[in-house]
Amino acid sequence: MDWLIIVLLAVIGVIGGGALGWFLGKQLVQQRIREQLRSEIEAARQESQRLIEEAKQQAAALLLQAKDEALRLRETTEAELRRWRADLRKEEERLRHRREEMDRRAERLEKQERRLNERQAELDRQSAQLQAAISRFEEERRAALEQVAGMTAEQARQALLEMMEKEAREDMARLYRQIEAEARVQAEERAREIIATAIQRIASEQVAELTVSVVPLPNDEMKGRIIGRNGRNIRALEKITGVEIIVDDTPEAITLSSHDPVRREIARIALTRLIQDGRIHPARIEKVVAEAREEVERIIWEEGQQAAAAVGVTGLHPELIRLLGRLKFRTSYGQNQLHHAVEVAWLAGMIAAELGADVRIARMGGLLHDIGKAVDHQVEGTHALIGAELARHYGTPPKVVNCIASHHHEVPQECIEAVIVEAADAISGARPGARRETLEMYLRRIQDLENLARSYPGVAECYAIQAGREIRIIVKPEEVDDLAVIQMSQEIARKIEETMQYPGQIKVTVIRETRAVEIAR
Repeated sequence: MDWLIIVLLAVIGVIGGGALGWFLGKQLVQQRIREQLRSEIEAARQESQRLIEEAKQQAAALLLQAKDEALRLRETTEAELRRWRADLRKEEERLRHRREEMDRRAERLEKQERRLNERQAELDRQSAQLQAAISRFEEERRAALEQVAGMTAEQARQALLEMMEKEAREDMARLYRQIEAEARVQAEERAREIIATAIQRIASEQVAELTVSVVPLPNDEMKGRIIGRNGRNIRALEKITGVEIIVDDTPEAITLSSHDPVRREIARIALTRLIQDGRIHPARIEKVVAEAREEVERIIWEEGQQAAAAVGVTGLHPELIRLLGRLKFRTSYGQNQLHHAVEVAWLAGMIAAELGADVRIARMGGLLHDIGKAVDHQVEGTHALIGAELARHYGTPPKVVNCIASHHHEVPQECIEAVIVEAADAISGARPGARRETLEMYLRRIQDLENLARSYPGVAECYAIQAGREIRIIVKPEEVDDLAVIQMSQEIARKIEETMQYPGQIKVTVIRETRAVEIAR
């Protein structure tokens, strides 16, 4: 029994110890789980606190950056406003100085006019006294001559003048024809040789390049996209390019209008790219116009350099090269002005070489003779005087400045190279196919030419022939003699040069004939 009790107690001890161990192990596991959960909760709390701190720091940085950007924009805007105000003040100051200068000039002119009027009055008084003295002397001399000759002074003078006039007219007409024929033969032979040599050496074929002012469209729906909502796109285009955009009923086309050919070319390139791209809105327009402007400026610079290099002219100021390149977008009677300048430079250089003049001056003068046309729509004055002032400002030799200023006789020609440049300019503009003109201008020129010829007394008929390059005038033989025919042709030619604008030259032919008719019965 004792051993049974011992065994039973041992079993009970084992079972109790296992239960106690299981209970204690369970408590230990639960305690470890609770500690792990507490550590994870603490880690999560610390991570969330860190994220909150980082978010606060980022928000503060963004706020500071936004404040800096706003401050920078404000400073930029204020600087731009200050610059605009400074420019306006400078412009106002310049206008004020100019107005004061004009007032002083007007005052000086008024003083000079008063002095001239006083001087003219004094001269008139002295002239009247002198004329009275001469009249008294003539009266006394006439009375003495009439008493000696037995006829009045008027009768004697009239008879003598008629006889001398008849003889003088016959001699003058004959001598004039002889001298003119001899001079024309000699001058024409030499001039023909020089001009033929120059033209033969250059022998250029040029196609006049017109500035495009009409942009084709793929369809009429594109017009609405170009105009944009409430016209915002077309307003943005006109504001950025400075070109008037005309959207009318013309199918699949838009017209660009501007006096500045460079602006018109920039607008044409930009609008063409926008149409091809299809994305048309103010921001895109501004970007494309900026790219087109850079491209046109690059073309202008390259064309100017190529033109100067083509004729061998070196040492030009960069601004003159840029202005020369702008002539690529300028035409006159359909003739491209840059091509015309290069052609005139070659012709002037060749003629100068034939005559022994300075070839470099002639070529430079020919290349730059129309440089004023690059800015004549922006500056007041003729293109010759504007170009001369630009050339003088950028350090061009004085002879070249004179070639530019005098090629339309607005100032005297001071060197042989100026005459050569004028001749080369006329040759380039007069060659067949170089220039064209509209039908309206052609008809007006023909009518003005015939009206000018009919305004002279003694003209029976006149006809403009050869597309207005020759005018033939038939005079009444009983009213106009041979010497008067020569004088009339010269006067009409001079009047045409002074009052009319025309390409090339106009030949004036005055015809006088006397017909004797008799009938045999």
